[in-house]
Amino acid sequence: MAKKKLLVVDDEDSMRHMLQSMLSKEGYSVKVAANGEEAIKSIDEDVFDLMLCDIKMPGMDGLTLLKALMKRGISFPVIMMSAYGALDTAVEAIKEGAYDYISKPFNNDAILLTLKKAEERERLARENVRLRQEVEKSFSFENIIGKSSKMQELFNKIKKIANVKSTVLIMGESGTGKELVARAIHYNSGRKNEPFVAINCGAIPENLIESELFGHVKGAFTDAVSARRGLFEEAHGGTLFLDEIGELPLNLQVKLLRVLQESEIKRVGGTTTIKVDVRIVAATTRNLAEEVKEGRFRDDLFYRLNVLPMVLPPLRERMDDVPLLMNHFIHKFRDTLNLEVEGVDHDSLELILNYSWPGNVRELENAIERGMVMAEGKLIVADDLPADIKSKPTAESMQVDDGNLSIKKNCSAMEEKLIRKALEKTGGNRTKAAKLLEISHRALIYKIKDYNVEGKKTA
Repeated sequence: MAKKKLLVVDDEDSMRHMLQSMLSKEGYSVKVAANGEEAIKSIDEDVFDLMLCDIKMPGMDGLTLLKALMKRGISFPVIMMSAYGALDTAVEAIKEGAYDYISKPFNNDAILLTLKKAEERERLARENVRLRQEVEKSFSFENIIGKSSKMQELFNKIKKIANVKSTVLIMGESGTGKELVARAIHYNSGRKNEPFVAINCGAIPENLIESELFGHVKGAFTDAVSARRGLFEEAHGGTLFLDEIGELPLNLQVKLLRVLQESEIKRVGGTTTIKVDVRIVAATTRNLAEEVKEGRFRDDLFYRLNVLPMVLPPLRERMDDVPLLMNHFIHKFRDTLNLEVEGVDHDSLELILNYSWPGNVRELENAIERGMVMAEGKLIVADDLPADIKSKPTAESMQVDDGNLSIKKNCSAMEEKLIRKALEKTGGNRTKAAKLLEISHRALIYKIKDYNVEGKKTA
């Protein structure tokens, strides 16, 4: 793990030297400042985890410095050092936001214990924030809903790859649950107690994404008024999820490749390298192999990311999971929206099972939420569903060639079109397609052979 960065502020040379020497031996990365002004300059230029500050100093004293930092909204603990007899001032410092104080003269064990307590408090505070963010969320395999063979294969792959550090590339259409899978990988790995940090590479302006990923030093650009950690440092020890990696600009692809190769970063505008221990899970809706051919994505980065590829099936290819997902969302929204809806009626279920779900699981979730909000009783009826799900074939789709008015030939062409459409809607499942077409399974098999239509062989 990276060393904790500590700023020591004291006007006495001997005290600064003693603390820097002693705390460096204890594993801290120590920087010193002789007064409040130097401390503020250091904090503007770097990011610290802890600060030891003397109360009595010429010029800007410790209490004034503390008040100035609190106005800036600093996030690290400040431990004040007070001379014997200055208890009132030390108590005032606590009221102003200092974590604790120690009285001079002090022994090494006392100061180390106070620092360790401050670190533990910060760790618990971060953990509490993370737990609040994850409340009512569990990312074990059981909470990625699916009983189909394709989903079972996916669960087995997550189990197999969770505990290695190799980079994962998750590919799939929008709405298939790529972030949910990324979280499942993280929370079923040895990194589960460390941060899971996510960023959508396509949602942040190109001029800001480098700073978001790598952080920046003061003055790196117009709005960089102080140093700031990036997401790589925030994810240290854990997992960084790079969603929509295909949207990452080419110049940043080069820098990401270097991080993957060297496990170190440089903040924007900085010269110091910072070691990071981060597992990368990336996701994309794009075909990155095609993006490489078109010159929009670096081939060397693609090969680095594509160590453990995972392809998420679209919902239309696992229609067996739709009733399971539907019931899951009904129970979810019953609780979160405080509704009494218990299910869907027969006509609604038929519409849901016959729809191709181009927006995948996310579209199904939204449709169920809308249906439950619009429902008048305890069941969702067809009128409660979105218009796309209720749409019928249009006259345009039934048009024939004016030059060919043969009923026999046009009926055959229409029959082939309907069979292909039914197989497409059911993900190639012949049994379900036969039900949609309202013909027997045996009759469908014969017609598939006649029209040379491919379909999934399902009894």
